Amino acid sequence: MNDVRDMCCGVLVVGGGPAGIAAAATAAETGSSVVLLDDNPALGGQIWRAGRKVANVTAAEKWFSRLERTKVSVICGARAFHAERKVLFAETRDAVCRIEHEKLILATGARERFLPFPGWTLRNVLGAGALQALIKSGVRVEGRRIVMAGTGPLLFAAADCARQHGGIVLCIAEQCSWLQYLEFALRTLATSTKNIEALRLAWNLRNIPHWKNSWPVEALGNDSIEAVRLARSGKMEEIACDYLACGFHLVPNTELPEYLGCELENGCVLVGEDQQTTVAGIYCAGEPTGIGGVEAALTQGEVAGWAAATNQKTVPEQFRGGFKRARHVVKILEHGTRLRRELLSLPTAETFVCRCEDVRFAELHSHSSGASAKLQTRCGMGACQGRVCGPAVEWFFGWKLNRQRPPIFPVRCGSLATLGEGRKRPDSWRTE
Repeated sequence: MNDVRDMCCGVLVVGGGPAGIAAAATAAETGSSVVLLDDNPALGGQIWRAGRKVANVTAAEKWFSRLERTKVSVICGARAFHAERKVLFAETRDAVCRIEHEKLILATGARERFLPFPGWTLRNVLGAGALQALIKSGVRVEGRRIVMAGTGPLLFAAADCARQHGGIVLCIAEQCSWLQYLEFALRTLATSTKNIEALRLAWNLRNIPHWKNSWPVEALGNDSIEAVRLARSGKMEEIACDYLACGFHLVPNTELPEYLGCELENGCVLVGEDQQTTVAGIYCAGEPTGIGGVEAALTQGEVAGWAAATNQKTVPEQFRGGFKRARHVVKILEHGTRLRRELLSLPTAETFVCRCEDVRFAELHSHSSGASAKLQTRCGMGACQGRVCGPAVEWFFGWKLNRQRPPIFPVRCGSLATLGEGRKRPDSWRTE
């Protein structure tokens, strides 16, 4: 059985990206006792993964410094796997943290949506954000030929990151039409918080071909990718490459909010103006409430931290402008990255949809629901627990694959044993 570390705080923040850092710092500045929990080795999340010295991001330095001036207790390498009323359990490498709290702020971020197509399981076919994270972690891409494909601003950010580290970005294949892209670009430039960043990326990537009405159809190769076949404005084009980085926008990480009973709307956590969810005492900030980028996440984090610490529902005037801009950016991104219907035909009968359990696309056709498919094929029951195939199945079939049940993430048996040690077994774990 694992050692148990008992802790107590006024505000517990789960997630150490921009939203979580802003929430923790703001709450602590009111005098509240705050614990900030993150499952990565260091704070920053995907956007600030490289730490406080992120190139061209002065906000990172500002918020890391602001957090350090507080008395926030930071726990990294800890993954939340169970929660009860005002008690959360998280597993670290050598212990289980049992954290009692008055208020809970969920800033669990988002992950990439990956739509399966033939060859997507080959080595060096990966998500755009995954490639960016690998580069920031030290993987060398100098001289490597890279194709970026999919939709959304993450393609541009990942392409710029690869370019800065010596990668040869051959093209950015964007699935949206020219009309959709132009509308998205104009609305983005009209948003003061995004226009400078958009112009900077456009300038940095000015020499890289940017194709519209284009998407990956097949990755070619033996063990590793050697070329990609793209559908480009109705024609097929084959491009030799060393990496194919794909991303079809982002999916909010809502597992923990759902598990705690928070209501969702259109796949995102429903919150009020003070960022409180439909469950009293639980707040949510950042991407789980709608994909909006770092500025929106910081604003929502500040509001959530202030509201949770002060128990106030009326948002101060200093936050109102940022709150409205954040909601506006979310709507822009949702509209600008909507997927086209042609992507429904990406997989063939033999394409793996669930790569954890080797479930092919054809095997899912005989089922009428996610529950049936999961029961009969084990789709969504692998190591990722449906976090990769779940959004794909929802896109292709309209099914909700998983209902959140404990544990939220895979954990050691010893960690599970700590839940019932000397305590009443939680209702959510009863099997009768």
